Amino acid sequence: MLGSIDCMHWKWKNCPTAWAGAYNGRQGYPTIILEAEASYDTWIWHAFFGMPGSCNDLNVLGQSPVFHDMTAGIAPRFTYKVNRKDFDMGYYLADGIYPRWHTFVKTIPRPVSEMQKHFSKKQEGYRKDVERCFGILQARFSILRGGARLFKKETLRSIMMTCIILHNMIVDDERVDEDSDLECDVDVGDPMNLDLVEDYDQPSNPLPFEPVRVGINGDNFPGFMDRYDLVRDEYIHQILQDNLIEHNWKMRGNRGWANH
Repeated sequence: MLGSIDCMHWKWKNCPTAWAGAYNGRQGYPTIILEAEASYDTWIWHAFFGMPGSCNDLNVLGQSPVFHDMTAGIAPRFTYKVNRKDFDMGYYLADGIYPRWHTFVKTIPRPVSEMQKHFSKKQEGYRKDVERCFGILQARFSILRGGARLFKKETLRSIMMTCIILHNMIVDDERVDEDSDLECDVDVGDPMNLDLVEDYDQPSNPLPFEPVRVGINGDNFPGFMDRYDLVRDEYIHQILQDNLIEHNWKMRGNRGWANH
């Protein structure tokens, strides 16, 4: 489980009149949407900001780059087992509006059996990590709690990303480091590590690993489509969810989501 994903609306008080219709959502006033993915400690691993408030979570997902690395074949590869079944692609906890994709695990809207009720309770509880993260962001930075008073989207995006970076710095500073006695010069797991950022205009800048790239600059397009279809596979989504339901029921006496 990679984390929880959801969207937050930021009120745009001084939205230009010409854009107000596109940015008016169900709240009745213009908003801009932030899509974010957060882990249990509220660390934000992915942020996509700037979509009009009239869009829903599916419209935002259609424009979001959250799965670009997976479909391009440059995401880190790993395998894991759930209920003795092998899977090779991580997933996010999401609410009911998200599609039935391999990369999403959703709750059961009308659970019947005790296993389904237990799974829904656990899924909905752990999915609140991203909601808690949004609340912390708004409580920590008053500029996000009130209406945005600026006119340019680029400026608002810079403000939002600055708040997210500062939030992650605070989380990192307050995090209890169990391996504090170990010294390391480079943290390869840090998403802010610029050494892991590849500039495709300069192929001489290598990544610390050699992934199999597909779909970049038109290379290996069939491979790209295979990864694209795998991310959106509804059949594997159902298999994964069924095994998670059974596994969580077996491990219901232990703490933690799916016991891993």
